[in-house]
Amino acid sequence: MRAVIQRVSKASCSVDSKITGQIKDGLLILIGIEEEDTIEDMKWMAQKFVNLRIFNDENGLMNRSVLDIRGEILLISQFTLFAQTKKGNRPSFIRAAKPDKAQPMYIQMAQYLSTLINSEVQMGIFGADMKIDLLNDGPVTIIMNTQDKDNF
Repeated sequence: MRAVIQRVSKASCSVDSKITGQIKDGLLILIGIEEEDTIEDMKWMAQKFVNLRIFNDENGLMNRSVLDIRGEILLISQFTLFAQTKKGNRPSFIRAAKPDKAQPMYIQMAQYLSTLINSEVQMGIFGADMKIDLLNDGPVTIIMNTQDKDNF
């Protein structure tokens, strides 16, 4: 599982010009799922998301989590995080999980995150052509990968 986490002042997702999810202060999380991912990977990553201390405290230091600020989460499924670009110029996405595995895990991630933050997680639409609008705060952008937990 790979994720790009962005601290945002606001973010929204639209499909066919209709907003499917929007947040104010919080996290925009782009998540890619691969075939080898497990529920344990999902739970590990979700715990990391909600506990990352990347929001400023009263001294301007990154000491607060999305839980601490009672922030929101917009979760977007993005198989392109598994792009392989070694050969040629057209990326391969062979490592990305097939929809029958990825979609249920994406939904489980949203449900688990909702439980952890005690608030509904906003979402995109799995497999849709989504338009993401965001105001990155900082900017603060973090990349995580469950296959390399020691470095994240």
